[in-house]
Parts: sequence; structure tokens; C-alpha cells
Amino acid sequence: MTQAMIRVTYRVETAGDPRALAEKIASDQSTGTFTELPGETPALRARFAAQVEQITPLSDSASPGFPSDDPGPFHRADVTIAYPMEAIGTDIAALMTVTVGGVYAVRGLTGIRVMDFDFPPDWACHPGPQFGIAGSRQLMGAPKGPMIASIIKPSLGLTAQETADVVRSLCEAGVDFIKDDEKMMGPSYAPLTARADAILPVIEAHYQNTGKRVMYAFGISAADPDVMMRNHDYVADRGGLGAVININSIGYGGMSFLRKRSRLCLHAHRNGWDILTRHPALGMEFRAYQKIWRLLGVDQFQINGLQAKYWEPDESFLSSFAAMRRPIFSSADMALPVVCSGQWGGQAVQTYKRTGGTLDLMYLGGGGIHGHPMGPGAGVRAIRQAWQAAQAGLSLRQMAADHPELAASLDKWGTPELIDA
Repeated sequence: MTQAMIRVTYRVETAGDPRALAEKIASDQSTGTFTELPGETPALRARFAAQVEQITPLSDSASPGFPSDDPGPFHRADVTIAYPMEAIGTDIAALMTVTVGGVYAVRGLTGIRVMDFDFPPDWACHPGPQFGIAGSRQLMGAPKGPMIASIIKPSLGLTAQETADVVRSLCEAGVDFIKDDEKMMGPSYAPLTARADAILPVIEAHYQNTGKRVMYAFGISAADPDVMMRNHDYVADRGGLGAVININSIGYGGMSFLRKRSRLCLHAHRNGWDILTRHPALGMEFRAYQKIWRLLGVDQFQINGLQAKYWEPDESFLSSFAAMRRPIFSSADMALPVVCSGQWGGQAVQTYKRTGGTLDLMYLGGGGIHGHPMGPGAGVRAIRQAWQAAQAGLSLRQMAADHPELAASLDKWGTPELIDA
């Protein structure tokens, strides 16, 4: 019977032979070490040793990814190594230890990056999203179109009551979703309990008046899982629907602990991911990274956007969006992609075109709503108008001709390549 395997693709760079380096990684990360061992029998290797399955040469680099005294050239390749399931099982800590944790220490590398994981069917044992795309739509009462969302701004400094006042204005403006900024956790001037006590009645009153229940995601993250669950329960017991989770801060174990007990829609903020990806010769590709968190159970996943305010280039965002649109095992494990970072509506037309015309996304504006010259309500309307233009095949300039809110956005933030896209 053929043994199930976990396949990991790495992008390696070395002044030596990429195949020899791949074989060394496979050996070091499974049965071997720096010397022959009497216990490493052919039978043991056949059962437990990792195997190099594929090597795809890439163009050489004249300079090394990591500092190196070697003059080069530096040879690059994508290599796929298969690890026996029997050695790792379905535990994520074991996966990261065996296939990721040690590879960065291998001698002879001038670059290594984890590009992808390919999991066998046994890995479908992980819970995945509880709500995902369809559940997020249902909770927000947003059956079609992009889900329009906002962040509380200023990020820090507002009291609980001041925050509730902003929430009221955003609800009246017609948003589907509002979230705490990821930095808002438990400051003394606005602790979680006070925020929940002030905000949730505003959400409920809006629902009673309009029939529209806006989802508010509270920042419940904590290093101590018990504290995080107390935060979760305080929100859920009072009718809250969502939570912001700083996934890199709480870790795999914290996320697993939370997902098993959660009654809230879990909105993942990936702050810290940039540490893993900004250097092209090191770290992890988003398509590999996001699979782990989707299996662990995030429902919504922030992935930046076009012309983001941060460093990430557009092609990186588009690659991330495409990865989020691919099932791991089935459509049930697909989380809602959240387009964010400096979005104000001006990027809507290009986002719609370059992501394949899908509307299964959340479009999250912070400063692009609160900083609108006509106020936050106009900021929300301007974003909706931008998405209407995208769906109608119109440019933003055409749409703005008889939509003053969008016109004011274009006057403040627009550039020709966006306005006439």
C-alpha cells in the first residue's frame, strides 16, 4: 500500500548543486544526520525518510540572497520534498518542526523559502472555517455584492463611548462590518468589557430600527488562551458576532484552542507575516502560510489590496487573493478574503477586474471612510458607488459625474490611472 505523503515545495538558492542540497534537506529533516548511522537501515529509510520528488531549475542569480563569501553564480530551483505522513501525522506543530523549522539552518544555502504545502486527505481532519464566506454573508445580512467594512479610527485613544458614537455613524452610513483595529486589545481607557457594553447596544438598536445587523469584530486576542476565551465569552454572551484575531501573536495553539470553543466569526489579522515574506530569499510564500490558518479555522483573512499603504506590491496581493480562492480540500475550507490597507474605493474597479470579477470579498476602508471630506457616511457611499461602477463596466470618472461622494473621493485621493481605469 502506498504511504500518504506531505509535500513541501521550497525555493532554494546555492553556489553548489541544488539537487545535492535538496537531498541534504530531505535527509537532515527526516532520518539522517552528518554521518552514517548503524540504525538507519534501508527498511527504516524506505518507511520514514523524506524523498526529493521534483526539481525545477530557475534562473541563476549573480548575487546571493544571504551574505556569502562565494563569488557565485548562485543556482536557484524549486524543489518538492515528500515527507511520510507516518512520521508527522496531522499535527501542525510537528509539520512546522519537521518541514520548516530546521531548513533555514542548513549549511550551503544562500536562500530558502517555503513556497507551498500539499496535504493528503487525512489533513482534512482540521476544523476549517466555522462560517467562511457564506456564513459571513448570512451573519451580516449581505447576500450579494462586496461586503463593505470599516475600522474604528483613530486606531488608539478613543474611549468606549466615543467608539460607540463612531459605530453609530458607520451603521447609519450602511456598512456591513466594523472592526477594532488590530492594535486595540485591552487598553485602560477602553477595556474590552467597556467597549462591548457601549457598542453592542448601538448595533442592536440599529438592527431593531432597520432590520440590518452590522457585524462588529472585537479584538479579543491574548497570549493566555484562558484570557482570550473570557474575552470571547463576554462578547458572545452579549450578542456579539465577530472577533479580530492577531493570528501570529496567539500562535497555532492559541488559534486551535479558540476555534474548538468559538461562537464568533473569526477575522484574522496577519500582522507579523511581513517578517516571513519581505526578503525574497527567505521565509514563506503566502499561499503556504494561509493554508495553515484556514485549516485551523479563520473565517475572514486580511490580505492587503491594490496600491496598499504598506510595502506589498500589487502582484503579491493578487497572488494572495488567488490563493484564498482555491480550496484546500473543498469549498468549505475557503475563508473570506478581506481587501484592505489604504483602500478608499479608487482601487475598486481594478480590484474587480484583476481578481476575476468576483464579489465574494470584504472591502475594508479605514482612513478612506473616516477621512472623506464629506464625512464617514459619504465615505461609505463613495466606496459603494465605486463598486457599482466596477460591476457596470464604468470608469470611476464616469460614475463620479452624478455621484458627488465618489467625486469628492477622486478629488482628494484620485490618480489618473485609477480614475480612468
